[in-house]
Amino acid sequence: QLQASGGGLVQTGGSLRLSCAPSTQTSRTSTMGWFRQAPGKEREFVAATRLYYGSRHYADSVKGRFTISRDSAKNTLYLQMNSLKPEDTAVYYCALTRSTLIVSNLDNSGAYAYWGQGTLVTVSS
Repeated sequence: QLQASGGGLVQTGGSLRLSCAPSTQTSRTSTMGWFRQAPGKEREFVAATRLYYGSRHYADSVKGRFTISRDSAKNTLYLQMNSLKPEDTAVYYCALTRSTLIVSNLDNSGAYAYWGQGTLVTVSS
């Protein structure tokens, strides 16, 4: 129900933009987010946006380097990733829930009802 794309191989310091196009309708109360999972590690929160408030939230590890945005006309979620590091290497997943999550719950993967298939980002050193 969510198609993520834009992953690939990039050198340290490079940039990539991920896209996520939900096939299910979003609502003005939806929360949309990005998570990632590196090999041998648990899935972790990257960024989220709460459409009702227009707010954006980031994990400390990506703050200042990644930007989450949404094109409402295209109903597409983006993750602009700059200054990439080898530790950013992971499969990136987009996620959606139709409710406005409270800030403290944004990093809870269980709070999101819909998930994309993931797109692999590899950052070489």
